[in-house]
Amino acid sequence: MNPHDYCQDKAAASGSSFYYSFMFLPPERRQAITALYAFCREVDDVVDECHDVSLAQTKLEWWRQEIARVFDGTPTHPVGHALKDIMTRFNLPREQLLEIIDGMAMDLQQTRYLDFKGLQLYCYRVASVVGLLAAEIFGYTDRQTQKYAHDLGMAFQLTNIIRDVGEDARRGRIYLPIEDLQRFEVPAKDILEARYTDNFRRLMQFQYERAQQFYDQAFAQLPKVDRKSQRPGLVMAAIYRTLLREIARDGFLVLDRRTSLTPLRKVWLAGWTWMKG
Repeated sequence: MNPHDYCQDKAAASGSSFYYSFMFLPPERRQAITALYAFCREVDDVVDECHDVSLAQTKLEWWRQEIARVFDGTPTHPVGHALKDIMTRFNLPREQLLEIIDGMAMDLQQTRYLDFKGLQLYCYRVASVVGLLAAEIFGYTDRQTQKYAHDLGMAFQLTNIIRDVGEDARRGRIYLPIEDLQRFEVPAKDILEARYTDNFRRLMQFQYERAQQFYDQAFAQLPKVDRKSQRPGLVMAAIYRTLLREIARDGFLVLDRRTSLTPLRKVWLAGWTWMKG
């Protein structure tokens, strides 16, 4: 199996909405974004699947070294080889790839965030940086598009956090800022024990509105000249925003279940958004 086939299999196996967003791209860009996505999955899997913190830290350090080897032209992992192939065609800064790893490492160092400012740093590293790299691959002419990519990544991560409140709690993590829990009088125990209350729903409505603000802010900053090239991000936004609305419509039942869209619905949203341009 060649490196790009490995990345393709990694992306397809994840079932992520991200995969649907680049299915209409021309081969060269699709290959590049698939390699980037496979890299993100590899380092994310280290944190999610390795329960020994010391071992997970060692594995993330290996990936930092692998990125160095990518830029030296001597990668050893299939994803590293795929990244090396696309480096000459797209401007993907080493520092941003390393920052994604730094974001994953934050999950090994803390399980709570005092305020939204602290959470924003985490979201920036694990999502906004990915958005910035993706924007480079998709192509743009106006630097304002970088602000769009940053805020869209933030919106995606906030959507993930809302969707995965219960799942994350079962792993011992609560991403909702402590200041928000205190403001809405929701004890962490309620979340850890999957207890729905009116206060919890008000808390989640606040998180929902915050995420929607980032979607609106992102779209407002996308220059018209780059809208066509950035359609994969718009496809992803259509899928994620639909998911977010479904969660809200269901009353934020996120503590004991995981809301998702069917593959058919994702394909329909992807095709409709791509054609709409």
